[in-house]
Amino acid sequence: MDRCKVAAKDIYPRHGSGGTVGAMSTTVLLADRETATRGLLEQRLAHDGFELVATAEAMPDLVLAGDETALERWRGAAPVIVLGRPEADPVDRVRAFRRGCDDYVPRPFHYDELVARIHAVLRRTRKPPELLVAGPLEIDPRTRVVAVGGEPLTVSQKEYELLLRLAADPERVFTKAELLRDVWDYRASSRTRTLDSHVARLRRKLRALDSETDLLENVWGVGYRLLGSLELAKGSPVD
Repeated sequence: MDRCKVAAKDIYPRHGSGGTVGAMSTTVLLADRETATRGLLEQRLAHDGFELVATAEAMPDLVLAGDETALERWRGAAPVIVLGRPEADPVDRVRAFRRGCDDYVPRPFHYDELVARIHAVLRRTRKPPELLVAGPLEIDPRTRVVAVGGEPLTVSQKEYELLLRLAADPERVFTKAELLRDVWDYRASSRTRTLDSHVARLRRKLRALDSETDLLENVWGVGYRLLGSLELAKGSPVD
């Protein structure tokens, strides 16, 4: 069944399959009491890679607020996008901005536009880490400079994005589907060799600067992780 045909009354159907951008494990709190909108957003945001959190959990990366009470609760603590009432007018929108919201999306809204606004708010409000370090690899997100053992590494845009994704959690095994979604925005399983070819090129570049360290481990049947054998070698022997 076309998911567009079962959309809640406050959300226009999405158009096309390439309108959203990979979420990269962004945590979102849905502070909206409207049951139909909340249920559909939970389903779609989770499908697109966002992590939905409850109020009692850790601080979210972003809050979708369904009313002024939620805005008052979260303003200053996390970026807030207000989901305005259908009858809201310019005065309501101005009041919400004056009270500290980061964006205002009136209902009904297009889902793809909402996701685009989420990413725009995150780009404005997120502060990149000063330096990501994983073994001999160093990544400076501010300057997009990559180095191995202090030596600069020349990488393409997608190679950089792939390294940045893996370095965010270097011991974790990322599935191929996750990496294809987060780096290339693939929304469904694919037999493409794009990921494998990028990994192969990156391995050659990394080994040219550090032949002793095994980075970009292939976990057969699952995916890749940045640090594998390196971390195991540093730990205690396995019984």
